[in-house]
Amino acid sequence: MTGERVERRLAAVLAADVAGYSRLMGADEEGTLARLKVARKTLVDPTLAKHRGRIVKTTGDGMLVEFSSAVDAVRGAVEVQSGMAEQNASMPLDVRIEFRIGIHVGDIIIDDNDIFGDGVNIAARLEGIAEPGGICISDDAQRQVRGKVDVAFEDMGSQTLRNIAEPMRAWRVRAGEVSAPEIAKQASAGSRLPLALPDKPSIAVLPFQNMSGDPEQEYFADGMVEDIITELSRFRGLFVIARNSSFAYKNRAVDIKLVGRELGVRYVLEGSVRKSGRRVRITGQLIEASTGAHLWADKFEGELQDAFDLQDKVTVSVIGAIAPRLVEAEVERARRKPPDSWDAYDFYLRGLALYGQRNAEANEQALPLFRKAIDLNPEFGLAYTRAAACLALKPTFGGVALTDGERSEAIRFNDRALTLEPADSFVLGWASLIFAFTIGDLERGSDYVDRALALNPNLSNAWNARAWISSCLGKPGGFERSLEAFDRAIRLNPFDDWTVFIAMRGKCFALWGLGRNEDAIEQAKTLIARAPNDIYAWFIRWVIDADPTIRLEFPQLRSSDLKKLFVEPNRSLQHRAMLEEAIDKLGLAE
Repeated sequence: MTGERVERRLAAVLAADVAGYSRLMGADEEGTLARLKVARKTLVDPTLAKHRGRIVKTTGDGMLVEFSSAVDAVRGAVEVQSGMAEQNASMPLDVRIEFRIGIHVGDIIIDDNDIFGDGVNIAARLEGIAEPGGICISDDAQRQVRGKVDVAFEDMGSQTLRNIAEPMRAWRVRAGEVSAPEIAKQASAGSRLPLALPDKPSIAVLPFQNMSGDPEQEYFADGMVEDIITELSRFRGLFVIARNSSFAYKNRAVDIKLVGRELGVRYVLEGSVRKSGRRVRITGQLIEASTGAHLWADKFEGELQDAFDLQDKVTVSVIGAIAPRLVEAEVERARRKPPDSWDAYDFYLRGLALYGQRNAEANEQALPLFRKAIDLNPEFGLAYTRAAACLALKPTFGGVALTDGERSEAIRFNDRALTLEPADSFVLGWASLIFAFTIGDLERGSDYVDRALALNPNLSNAWNARAWISSCLGKPGGFERSLEAFDRAIRLNPFDDWTVFIAMRGKCFALWGLGRNEDAIEQAKTLIARAPNDIYAWFIRWVIDADPTIRLEFPQLRSSDLKKLFVEPNRSLQHRAMLEEAIDKLGLAE
């Protein structure tokens, strides 16, 4: 030990960097540096100084700032992000300078005007999970600023941060999203400027109207809307306005188009609650704000004494209906754009439209579109996941195994997606399938799908992944658990063909594994009615009934390909032997 005294103090630390900096520099190095320099000189540095922040150090694309107050740090961050949003509003998406900001309050070490310690490390990790143009703060920081800063906070739940030992609760703040009193004040004064639309499906859930005149139904309706907002917020692929802002419109006659402009969203969900005797009727409708077009509507009824059960039922049903409908609406919007105006997100959406057709040809066409999205935006985590999924799904369409090069590329795409989006439940859900069935590590796949469901228990594709992995692990009760999980996936997303299709495939094998052969055959027939050339349905019919149609449908099949698809993932020695014997009896080429 040197005996030197280490100087420590409690501070609020702000870490910031430029989202997609490598992509921006690769496309236009001089222009990017010039725009960043102007932003720093005219907005970022003076704003942080105004809020008593000390810039400790800067890197090419980032900075570390110390504040003595968490309130000052958050106010400074919000002002910076709001200013950047205004500057970016008139600029093309592919050249915008967008900061990600993380803030933490903690103990730091001071050494020669530099700062170190967990307080710094945590702020940097929070910045890493912030969205472009967004702010992510720790629970410690949020406790110090709530009620003192006029912004809305969205609970992100417990987050696992890289190189930080314990999971930490984090909160999201979006620039331009203010608290209910302020937004009401601005709206009534007519002074709120239209906000730029995010590069993802964006939605506000307005308070449901109480049509009953019964104050008790007011609490019921508000609680239900809060639940819907909370559950939608678990989908990181959606931009969801926080409750504080959407409830500013409570008890007001609203113009949906105006709401869309004021909150900066493309879609609005509204509804009503009406009591009739002992029953309650809830209606909901999803509206495209710019046009007023109705994209979805439904109604739900239940007994008043089962209010909490009804509230949960409505929440699950609404989430299952509108989460995929938002993506469908975005895909349709992208189709209407001319090719010369496509950006990374448009290529992604067009790839998604092909990917959803669930056939070999469309899957092959989708992959280069996802690759193009990645080329335009190397920080686009979901595009990497979809590209990996295209490759991983190839054997499921025609039975032909991946080449070594395709397998390596799928793994590389998956690893990159996890690096970019370590807390995205959709990315984690697909990663579980890549680990389990492309790499062959079922245990790791099981761990990842559990993490996905912990973040978002309403994610249907994660329940499908949970079901497939449970079927293959070979543990007691695995087939029963997989059937429950498949049914849960369908219940959450009953109108999404892909979700139902994948669950039906899995149920064929789970029912066979339980010895329920008649039910498995009926499930296979239903699957064939939806997808006449599905290899899973024809293979289970061969295994159970020796139906030879699989040889006619897939003349290029090899015995080794079928074993890779159906035998290798299965840990049950009994079922492996049964499947292998059935494949050998087909008499295919090796």
